[in-house]
Formats: sequence, structure tokens, C-alpha cells
Amino acid sequence: MDFLPPAVADRLLRTFEKVLPGAAAQERMAGRVLPHPDTLPDDVREAAVLILLQETDAGDLQVLLIERTSDGSAHSGQIAFPGGRRDPEDPTLLDTALREAWEEVGLDRNAVHILGALTPLYIPVSRFQVYPFVGVAARQAEFTPSPAEVVRLLFVSLDTLFHPQNRIIAELNPSSAPQTTLRVPAYRLPGETVQVWGATAMMLSELQTLLSDG
Repeated sequence: MDFLPPAVADRLLRTFEKVLPGAAAQERMAGRVLPHPDTLPDDVREAAVLILLQETDAGDLQVLLIERTSDGSAHSGQIAFPGGRRDPEDPTLLDTALREAWEEVGLDRNAVHILGALTPLYIPVSRFQVYPFVGVAARQAEFTPSPAEVVRLLFVSLDTLFHPQNRIIAELNPSSAPQTTLRVPAYRLPGETVQVWGATAMMLSELQTLLSDG
């Protein structure tokens, strides 16, 4: 599989050998419908997502985001990473992330090189403890989004996403509380009417901090 130039791959692998920035980095982009509890509840559920990077023809890195279908769920219609709940048949949480990526965007697990994991993040509104894994997609990787779960795929340059002018405060009405207007930190997607906020933005904030520190 043709993934990244060796120098770029080595730099990314060394980056994920460092101590993670953790919750402090996540909190810079925190936007929650419900407050974070002091301790995790007994009914917490495990989930995993895949933060997938890919090299563009210009040689920079882009990240795959999906727009979820509007199905009335807690995260209905949001911009997110491929991922979901751990099934009993999943040997590990990484297997969960790779299975969900296959089911949601048609990505073959053999077309992914895993770099490492970020800090788990609890989402109060859906009671999921989410485990983020970061991987690189092969240049020839193919994607087939599931129409039942995904409206569209968004490939966004990290340089664009992390540019200071695209870090904003957004006003929105979350699907889990449509009568509530929130003012939350978000990443603006140029040319789009949607923003990246909530857990997805918090995980991206940790990735941004990790990459900028190394």
C-alpha cells in the first residue's frame, strides 16, 4: 500500500510516541449540551472513531469528516468522524473503529495504517466513552458512503481547518435539544454552512495540539 513519503510517515509516528496533550487540549474546543460529570456513570457505553488522514496531490494532509444523516438521534446531522458503538464481536476498540469505517464509508481496513490513539472522551448526551484512533489512508483507498448513515464525505485540509481564522464561536441548535441555542467554539469549514463542534472538535483540538508541538 502507498501511504505517505517515509519522512512524513516517520515524523507522524514519532509524534504519536509523545505524551498526549489530553483533556486540557480537548477543553479548548469544548461545546456540550450537558455538563461533564465528575465521575463516569455506571451505564457508560464504549465507542470508537477513526480520524483518517490522507495525503493530497499537493503533498499536504487532509482529514476525512462525514455529515451524518438526520435520523433524530443525539448526533443527528452533525459533522463527525466515522465510528460508533462497540459490538460484542469486536475484539478491540480499534476493531470497532475500523469496522465502523467499513460500514459507514466503505473503507477497507487494509487501506489504513494506524498511527496511534488520542485521549478517550466522554459524551454526556449519548453516554458514550469514545476512543479516537488516528490512521493514514492509502492514496488509492476507495470510499463508498452508506446512504443510510452518511449524507456526504468531506475531505478537509488540516492546514485550512487549523488556520486561526477558521476557529470561531458558533450559534447552533443541537439535535438533542433543538429548542436550545448554544454558543460554542467550532472549526469553520470554508464554503460550507456547517461547522465542526462538540466531541469531534474536541478530538481535533487534541490532534492539532499534538501536531503543532512536534
